Amino acid sequence: MLQLQDDMNSKVHPDWRAQGNAWYRAIWIECGELMDHYGWKWWKHQTPDTEQVALELVDIWHFGLSILLQSGASPDAIAEQVARELIIETDQPDLLLDVETFTAATLADQQFHLALFGRLLAGIGMDYAELYRRYVGKNVLNFFRQDNGYKNGTYRKLWADGREDNEHLVEVVAELDAAAEGFSKAVYQALEQRYLK
Repeated sequence: MLQLQDDMNSKVHPDWRAQGNAWYRAIWIECGELMDHYGWKWWKHQTPDTEQVALELVDIWHFGLSILLQSGASPDAIAEQVARELIIETDQPDLLLDVETFTAATLADQQFHLALFGRLLAGIGMDYAELYRRYVGKNVLNFFRQDNGYKNGTYRKLWADGREDNEHLVEVVAELDAAAEGFSKAVYQALEQRYLK
């Protein structure tokens, strides 16, 4: 995943580490979007959209990996840090409180807090294998977007059936075997077929 993230960031800008991107800002904005999908408005009925919450967590993971990569640590050292600190468990029954704790820590030091992120994964029952499957899918979608005009504004996020590309991605990833060799290539091809319709 670290290599995939470095590849994606390099596609957007070859010298991405020197750009000073506010990865922490992207993280806390995604946290707000996550809360909207989960539901926090006490004055109206809301049902958590756990698929969208999961997608927001994957987006946060992209930005978190970028922070870790930008630190200058080697990929091996970062992988060891992730293995040590990303414990997927929580004792907090209210996901929103864990989101607020994670967001506050992110805003306080502009870093990625693996242990607190693990609590968010646990809050929706997402394990590491599921995070990996969803991350690879979203990474491929991000490449697909770039290849089809995302940066210059010609990409169509709503496809022929009026649904967003993220919705198509969820279906595509569910249909494919994440453990199979060539998983990312298969995701890209499936997205391309749907996009061209």
